[in-house]
Amino acid sequence: MDQQPKIEVDFLDPTLLLDETHYQEGYKNGYNDGLASGKEEGRQVGLKMGFQVGEELGFFQGCLDVWTSAILIDQNAFSARLRKNIEQLAALVSSYPLSDPENEQIQDVMEKIRLKFRAITASLGVKLEYEGHPTSSKQDVEDL
Repeated sequence: MDQQPKIEVDFLDPTLLLDETHYQEGYKNGYNDGLASGKEEGRQVGLKMGFQVGEELGFFQGCLDVWTSAILIDQNAFSARLRKNIEQLAALVSSYPLSDPENEQIQDVMEKIRLKFRAITASLGVKLEYEGHPTSSKQDVEDL
């Protein structure tokens, strides 16, 4: 008499397979939803940060335009040292890498612009500040 090996069939196998299938499907759906919402959130943060940087650079450029106009009207409106600082600020603002937001030097350039601006306003004896986001720093970017 040939005896064939007995194959044990666990009646819970289909249930375990069904559970694993639901787990994999849920994981895939959750991953795809997270990916979509993460991209949207990243877009919103990027838009907000881009607007803030553009607004601040626009403020500095507006001040530069006024000071440059005053110099064009009267060469002696400011001291030679102050005119040099204004020229340096203009060079910094124009060198800001607007098209390269992943540039690692971007925060350093903005800090140099802010410092030069403070030096100019101190030399002028005026308290002039950018009101939109005056304390922006590397920490603000990390907090987002």
